[in-house]
Amino acid sequence: MSATFIGMPGNFPKNAEKAVQDSQLRFNLRKATHTIRDKRAEVVGELPDWGELRAAGKAIKDDVLHNLDRYLIQLEEAVTRAGGTVHWARDAAEANRIVTDLVKATGETEVVKVKSMATQEIGLNEALAAHGIAAYETDLAELIVQLGDDFPSHILVPAIHRNRSEIREIFLDKMPEVSRDLTDDPPALTEAARLHLRDRFLRSKVAISGANFMVAETGTLVVLESEGNGRMCLSLPETLISVVGIEKLLPSWRDLEVFLQLLPRSSTGERMNPYTSMWTGAVEGQEFHLVLLDNGRTDVLADEVGRQALRCIRCSACLNVCPVYERAGGHAYGSVYPGPIGAILTPQLRGMTTDLDASLPFASSLCGACYDVCPVAIDIPEVLVDLRAKAPHATAERAAMKIAGWVLDDHERLATAQRAATRLRRFVPKKGLPGPMSAWTDTRDVPEIPEESFRDWWERAGRSASAEER
Repeated sequence: MSATFIGMPGNFPKNAEKAVQDSQLRFNLRKATHTIRDKRAEVVGELPDWGELRAAGKAIKDDVLHNLDRYLIQLEEAVTRAGGTVHWARDAAEANRIVTDLVKATGETEVVKVKSMATQEIGLNEALAAHGIAAYETDLAELIVQLGDDFPSHILVPAIHRNRSEIREIFLDKMPEVSRDLTDDPPALTEAARLHLRDRFLRSKVAISGANFMVAETGTLVVLESEGNGRMCLSLPETLISVVGIEKLLPSWRDLEVFLQLLPRSSTGERMNPYTSMWTGAVEGQEFHLVLLDNGRTDVLADEVGRQALRCIRCSACLNVCPVYERAGGHAYGSVYPGPIGAILTPQLRGMTTDLDASLPFASSLCGACYDVCPVAIDIPEVLVDLRAKAPHATAERAAMKIAGWVLDDHERLATAQRAATRLRRFVPKKGLPGPMSAWTDTRDVPEIPEESFRDWWERAGRSASAEER
């Protein structure tokens, strides 16, 4: 996998600095995220047992992670019994090769897609294009992003950074069949997209999907969506290829009931999603292939703190409450997984060898709002702090932290350091620290050092009180 999401170089602070200068972007993000979060709060508040549902979701996903090897074999056996073929992909390159070979074997040169973050993660569209195969997104927001030569910026609403006027301009520019009289009225835009996609659905022989869940017990795959494009992609083509992360498992059919309550409420603020599609193996004469994607997930699983990120059901609730995401947007994260969940998942999947990936654990205020709304109780702040400790740090910073640890480990050393700081306070720069410490004050003010330390004040106040008593 490439070090950064395509077209997103640099690191988070640099990307975010550019993004926050865009007032239209900030307006679009604030309006959309606040609308979704308010709807979520309303429908979650209707359930007296939301806390119990959340705990059940966490327990089910933890059971999956602790027994992943057993459940994956059970899933493979169930899918195979139902006439499907299971492929195992260790990384992005292997997954792309498998899918490309499967499409080539059909003789087709185009495919339709149901929105899939896993295929975005591995860069499947680009890999197919390199072999002369065109991949057409059918989710409305994904279509907008694709036609606009853009990149997704939200898990649920990839085109959240676009307003309807911008979408109209994209359609007029990239859809030759669209009338020049097209307005930016949402129904008109939706109808234009529907007509544009209808021909794709009817002529495409191959479809590629992801899955929200896979049921190990039955081999059933589940896709939740709101527009019906998923139903068209899953049922019409002669060949269906599903690329799914190995963590998307649920043990049994009855476990699905919990997540069909958690996911819609947390993602779209709906009591239930409009379209829930389920399929088991090869159905109605269709050839079915399941590509199980690792791509770093077993490495994440080995981390006792970080593995909880694999509970994620991609609801995007954490993005909608995050003050950092609301201002910087998804592109600043340089990954298909933006926001708080991306800040912990991406560095674990890709490693922290680049400036971008090493900066992502710091793309948070640690306010904890993300943990409060997570339907499977991922303690994102805990993982962020753990990753910050593992991130590469400059030699000067590590030396400073080592000295600070030595000072703070002994109360007498701390008292001596505090007294020295008060005597030398006039030499501390007001606007920024010099040399290797300057980066720390690029985004912070130097704290004002008091004329007297608390210890000295306490000692002096105690002496004064004793004198008065005498």
